[in-house]
Amino acid sequence: MPQDTYILKPREAGATRRWHILDAKGQVLGRLATKAATLLRGKHKPAYTHFVDCGDFVVVTNAAQVKLTGHKLDQKFYFSHSGYAGGAKVTPLRRVMEKDPRKVVYLAVKRMIADNRLRRKQLTRLRIYAGDKHPYAIKEAAIS
Repeated sequence: MPQDTYILKPREAGATRRWHILDAKGQVLGRLATKAATLLRGKHKPAYTHFVDCGDFVVVTNAAQVKLTGHKLDQKFYFSHSGYAGGAKVTPLRRVMEKDPRKVVYLAVKRMIADNRLRRKQLTRLRIYAGDKHPYAIKEAAIS
């Protein structure tokens, strides 16, 4: 007799959420973003179901001290377009890091999650702080 596949119900997903605190100090940006995206999506859980939002909460601290490999600080650019002719805007990574380093980590994590209806809900559970101070110290006991 074949084994049945377990499919997580949406109402069961919220009951199993945990808090994970990731320290970005000295971590490579891409590897940190991959780990955060995996936790947000819930792919680390045995009951992972791709169409159910079953991920955990993720708090990233020390975003200002994230490590960038190679010459990305000078060579990487963020591109956005307003939709109008001549509306292209190119911003260097260095300028974004000086202005708000949380945005760099946020965009890296966001772009590692599939662009579908669940992404917005999953990203609401992501908290990013430039320094090591955060209001979630009480929840640190629930970290794996």
